[in-house]
Amino acid sequence: MTEQLRLMAVHAHPDDESSKGAATMAMYVSQGVDVLVATCTGGERGSILNPKLQGDAWVEANIHEVRRKEMDAAREILGVEQAWLGYVDSGLPEGDPLPPLPEGCFALQDVDEAAGALVKLIREFRPHVITTYDENGGYPHPDHIMTHKISMVAFDAAGDPEAYPEAGAPWQPLKLYYNHGFPMGRIRALHAYLTEHGIDSPYGEWIAGWEKSGRAEREITTRVKCDDWFEVRDKALIAHATQIDPDGPWFRVPIDVQREVWPTEDYELAKSHLDTDLPEDDLFAGLRK
Repeated sequence: MTEQLRLMAVHAHPDDESSKGAATMAMYVSQGVDVLVATCTGGERGSILNPKLQGDAWVEANIHEVRRKEMDAAREILGVEQAWLGYVDSGLPEGDPLPPLPEGCFALQDVDEAAGALVKLIREFRPHVITTYDENGGYPHPDHIMTHKISMVAFDAAGDPEAYPEAGAPWQPLKLYYNHGFPMGRIRALHAYLTEHGIDSPYGEWIAGWEKSGRAEREITTRVKCDDWFEVRDKALIAHATQIDPDGPWFRVPIDVQREVWPTEDYELAKSHLDTDLPEDDLFAGLRK
């Protein structure tokens, strides 16, 4: 294919793009690929997770504006384009029983109607490849699950001239992938390396919780080697200052260890209009000529 390659990454909140597939996107940008992040919500109901900013009254009162500025900074670091779909964060319900979701939030929208905004963006940007979340959302946040739902509808509908006629001329993306931001294979490999070398591992409780849950591990079809961009990924993540503690466990594993143990970001091919041989090492496998 001689046409300019284009990748769209669909995410639920600002900061998700920097924790799931960020090094992949930065690498493709360096190769001249056009990359667009579609952010479904503004993250308005997200908790302030950085202890240095907790209790800051101005940040709490202006969280929507703060998170938009954080997204702007991360976008610049990654070199991507970014667009807001304009839905309102649903929050992460807690308790037993769980409280109802807030009226008007993203997760309570009609799926077919909500997919229309994404169809419009797909037809405008015309991506060849889309990344999103699996049916469990990667983890069961209602906005992540809703992101999966509208992505699946929009992938099929964008190329259908009878669907969403008001959203522009049809465009059919060719491949759709699920992000595997934290595959257990990676977590176990890093934990084993750190333990073997006498380094404190932040993953012990994570592994125990996974094993207790009984969840099955998903198939990885596509491993994109992008370790040269791990530092860019981390800078983009730190730009989301309300959501990440730069001194926290996320950054305890040295970059050199990550590069040695698991130098890829990983994906699951969910839909394809191309013949491609699995496993792959490129989201554009089958498109490049």
